[in-house]
Amino acid sequence: MDHSLPKYQLLEDEIEQGIVAGRWKCGERLPSIRTLCDLHGCAKITIQHALQRLEAKGLIESRERAGFFVTYEKEEFDTPCRMERIESPKPVSVSELFRDIMTRSAAFDLTPSLHSGDMPQGIVQLNRSIGRALRRQKGDFQYYDEPAGDPDLRHQLATLFSKRGWTTDASELCITSGCQQSLFLALLAVCSEGDIVAVESPGFYGVLQLLEQLKLKVIEVPTSLQTGMDVNAFSDILNHWNVRACVVQPAFATPGGAVMPKAARTRLIELAEEHDLAIIEDDIYAETGWSGVPDTLKSLDQSGRVIHCSSLSKVLSRDLRLGWVSGGRWHADILQMKLTSQLASSRFVQQGVASFIQEGDYAAFLRKFRLRLREQRDQLLDHLAVWPLAVRTTAPQGGLAVWVELPEAINTIDIYSKALDEGIVITPGSLFSGSERFGHCLRISFAHPWDAQRTKALKRILELIQNP
Repeated sequence: MDHSLPKYQLLEDEIEQGIVAGRWKCGERLPSIRTLCDLHGCAKITIQHALQRLEAKGLIESRERAGFFVTYEKEEFDTPCRMERIESPKPVSVSELFRDIMTRSAAFDLTPSLHSGDMPQGIVQLNRSIGRALRRQKGDFQYYDEPAGDPDLRHQLATLFSKRGWTTDASELCITSGCQQSLFLALLAVCSEGDIVAVESPGFYGVLQLLEQLKLKVIEVPTSLQTGMDVNAFSDILNHWNVRACVVQPAFATPGGAVMPKAARTRLIELAEEHDLAIIEDDIYAETGWSGVPDTLKSLDQSGRVIHCSSLSKVLSRDLRLGWVSGGRWHADILQMKLTSQLASSRFVQQGVASFIQEGDYAAFLRKFRLRLREQRDQLLDHLAVWPLAVRTTAPQGGLAVWVELPEAINTIDIYSKALDEGIVITPGSLFSGSERFGHCLRISFAHPWDAQRTKALKRILELIQNP
């Protein structure tokens, strides 16, 4: 140990070594600040500084009125999910299971048919802002909005991005009807039929649906549930195949909430330059982070190779259908495609959302929303911690779900069918790959409160797993 280091750094190193060595397990509470002061003979501010640095590394997290808890998971979730070999690119075929889940509006709820849900106060305020914008329309409702979208909304979004390291302006943004449309336009702009697109594995199943529709080929890149896409494996792929585009979620990726470290993001941009490909950034979960919101991947882009896609659906309303895309060197093509496929977006909805952001209501909503998400994640992890199975879960710092790995003998597709008979809709792990992998895994969302019905559904899922 280097005793020339500041005391807070010595303490930081000691606690980190204890966490990595397993002295404190994932989910376990660290000693209180007062206890650490007594043990190490340090001032309170020294302890707090060390803990804050550990939290910034993602090793621990602070829970209000409860202390600091370990989030570091030592087991295999720290490495990319196992793949026997990298498979060759292939056409995509999306399962009927995906269509069934989406038809039931159940991607993020175990019991969608039983809940109308209370409307959060922030959404009430949003509706008021949209209502005011509608009343101000007067004769404007006879005219289309400009194809790129409302300038005020694009300006407000650019202001939000400036806080995440990306200096942009309204001219670089185009409003869409959601992140899925943004991804669709991005893929349409950079790819032709038969081109190869790299995706995360496990990764967002909605991308697979788009690739199938556009008749593109997919190649899956091993992905860590903590640190995202394995850029070294991706580099090897690029040396063997001519990949045209890569779709990636750098911030709180589904299904496990992974966050790509800056070094990996930088290397991803370098690979795009070396191999002349487009990086399509799906940034839809970024604003959910309660321990901090990472900078955009777009903030590292110096040559327009990153196409940024996102929306407000994951933090505000699924029905809002308001997203955006910043197309970099392909932006003019994307604008033209938006014009021919959609023409324009709803003007008064955009103006209402712009006002919601400008007046500070969005920031106030996010603060409460993130606290609620964190509480619901903790409750879910508490439920899963008592399952009498060899279960491993992620403990994300954002996003809407945890990834649950069950014993390999369990087939979650079978569980899906049985649960559905009882009005319970689960999300099997095989959806998150085009290669029929992860059949023993589940994605379980904490997007909704754990009321009596959802808690009962979660217990019933355990019973179905134990007695297939």
